[in-house]
Amino acid sequence: MGLNELGLCQLVDMLKAGDVSPFEVASDLFAAVEAFEPNIRAYIEFYAEDLLEQTKQLSSNGGYRTKRFAGLPIAVKDNIVVKGKRTTCGSRMLADWASPYDATVVERLRSDGAVIAGKTNLDEFGMGSSTENSAFGPTRNPWNTKRVPGGSSGGSAAAVAAGTALAALGSDTGGSIRQPAGFCGVVGMKPSYGRVSRYGLVAFASSLDQIGPLTKNVKDCALVLSSICGWDARDSTSLQNGVTDFEHAVADPPRTFTVGVPRDLLTMGMDAVVEANFNATVELLEANGAEVAEVTLPHSRYAVASYYTVANAEASSNLARFDGVKYGHRTGATSDLYTLVTRSRDEGFGDEVKRRILLGTYVLSAGYYDAYYLQAEKVRSLITTDFDTAFDRCDVIMMPTSPTPAFRFGERTDEPLHMYLSDVFTIPASLAGLPGISIPSGTTGDGLPLGVQLIGPPLGETIVLQSAAALEQMIGFDGKAVV
Repeated sequence: MGLNELGLCQLVDMLKAGDVSPFEVASDLFAAVEAFEPNIRAYIEFYAEDLLEQTKQLSSNGGYRTKRFAGLPIAVKDNIVVKGKRTTCGSRMLADWASPYDATVVERLRSDGAVIAGKTNLDEFGMGSSTENSAFGPTRNPWNTKRVPGGSSGGSAAAVAAGTALAALGSDTGGSIRQPAGFCGVVGMKPSYGRVSRYGLVAFASSLDQIGPLTKNVKDCALVLSSICGWDARDSTSLQNGVTDFEHAVADPPRTFTVGVPRDLLTMGMDAVVEANFNATVELLEANGAEVAEVTLPHSRYAVASYYTVANAEASSNLARFDGVKYGHRTGATSDLYTLVTRSRDEGFGDEVKRRILLGTYVLSAGYYDAYYLQAEKVRSLITTDFDTAFDRCDVIMMPTSPTPAFRFGERTDEPLHMYLSDVFTIPASLAGLPGISIPSGTTGDGLPLGVQLIGPPLGETIVLQSAAALEQMIGFDGKAVV
């Protein structure tokens, strides 16, 4: 077993004890990338030279042992900026753009002793559920390369599953961390809205976007979240609620907790194998002393429609800045500004991004704002209220991460609505701004991983992580990607 296959926390302990060096870890990671990356394509760029040089320097002075990450490499989704490196967002529009600054989360990782390993692939501008929409080609699922890894953080999830990343950052707008985590058999968490700074995250839908970790286990997830969360003056939506040491919180999970199950929502198109796995997980909880309570989320059946109205409206506004004038893709010589902008945008954006810009512009237009966007925001408020009521009866709410296992490439590209329904169970928590985590819960008969999602109350990361750690221990998932 290579060092790249071990968990973050385990490696930190080994590094601080002097049993291994950062360079040795990086060398094993580099070997895994050379072996698996041509087939998986999880990275848009892997910083091989930087990684080996930085970890070699760290290994020679020993100062890394005082840091949280002790010189370990962590990958970053390519819509999070890293100073001096390309940030493409998986788009031709930004194919050659390099950032002049680090995102806040990158600053915090570096300050805690992490080394940035590379930038992972994604659906263009975070718009997709399969990582098929990247201008740089699709990422493949390490469990079965004929299947998608989920999206939009498919590159981050696939890299962790394949052992080509020890951990990775992703972004989650409607499920883009949790759904690929479920498809790839890893842990992925979306924090509460405002818990992690969005400064340096290229905006898709500003009232929904959140950065979070993808890791091999819950304890590693808590370690990364402890590093990146906290108030940031450069993000107006950042919450001044202090930083919690989540790593130590998960070391002492609660002996008993109440799990809410929204049976009214779970009628929405689940595959039989997903339903059977979910019911088995509920029974496992009960057998281990957890209380299970039935809760209702009556308005979450409208969550997908509400989400794609709100998110597309915000996307049409946020992406208006990419006009071929200041930076990004610019078309060839033109005779007037109008032609310059329209051609640059037509050439720079892919089909899914264009679809969402058009839909978003439409719902914000005169005569339709009240009928669509305003109504969607009202539904969003009702969904939030439903969650508030449900949490009076339980500590966390559990549902499947996705209604299906990972699907085949091309299976849903011609059916956008079918693709959008992949996020039917992740979207409600996003609209309500709640923390949610996906953990592996088993596999299908043909060896594809399945995930369950735990959702907590606002700023309830501690109980979510503690419950996830307890459930992870009960499940004892030991599956491994086959790449």
